[in-house]
Amino acid sequence: MAQHAARVGRHVSTSGGISNSFINAQEIGCSTMQIFISSPRTWNMPETDPRQTALFKKNSAEYDIKPIFVHMPYLPNPASPDAGIHKKSADALAAISRRCDSLGIEYAITHLGSHKGAGKEKGIRNVIEAVNAALDATEHVGILLEDQAGHANSVGADIEDIRRIHSGIASKRVGICLDTCHLFAAGYDIREHSVLDTIDKVLGFANVKCLHANDSMYGLGSFKDRHDNIGSGAIGRDGFRSFFSYKKLRGIPVIMETAQANSDGEAREISLVRELIS
Repeated sequence: MAQHAARVGRHVSTSGGISNSFINAQEIGCSTMQIFISSPRTWNMPETDPRQTALFKKNSAEYDIKPIFVHMPYLPNPASPDAGIHKKSADALAAISRRCDSLGIEYAITHLGSHKGAGKEKGIRNVIEAVNAALDATEHVGILLEDQAGHANSVGADIEDIRRIHSGIASKRVGICLDTCHLFAAGYDIREHSVLDTIDKVLGFANVKCLHANDSMYGLGSFKDRHDNIGSGAIGRDGFRSFFSYKKLRGIPVIMETAQANSDGEAREISLVRELIS
């Protein structure tokens, strides 16, 4: 893994068309970014305007904002034991991944979902099946497995779940996205390097292609997925400074998914994270 300064950015708006995401990202100082390429709260996947596709590719070549991450919508549940929901979720992941391929986007990030009481074994098998189907439907995009905060019946709050899914998929295009809020909520005190050593032994930070940097509104082991602004939550500035000083995290792109009132606040938080990293 490259030992250089990480690229830092955040989830940015695609208002006015997906090509505008580069402009929005540059205005707040992003050197990487995450976007939605469909509505995050519906199953619909509308066709992309060919002009937007062309302009997106043009901007991708001209702006030094990379890699680009696409986050899956919230409704799909790859771990679902319901055959209909599982197929719909797998189809959604494949559709998003194909769109990433067509746009030249490097990574699609997916939550792993809930086994709905059917047990982790079933949930893990279902996630592997859904990701394999998306990989079979694409040629280039990497699919990243995101850890979860630990809500009831979730798959992926225990890093061993992620290890099993990752190792159960043969493709080199599958990787991992770790969210600091989710890890902390799930009981991993990421402020401690000994805990990061354990995570590295289980997952291997070489497999982690994205860090979601989010503070947590609730304490360690709360199992609550509530993001807070960097330094304002239970992890805190000193906690993030310790986290980012862990050598094996160097060079992994950092994306924030925190709420800010305006672009000035977004830019300040990006500057803060760069300061904490340095």
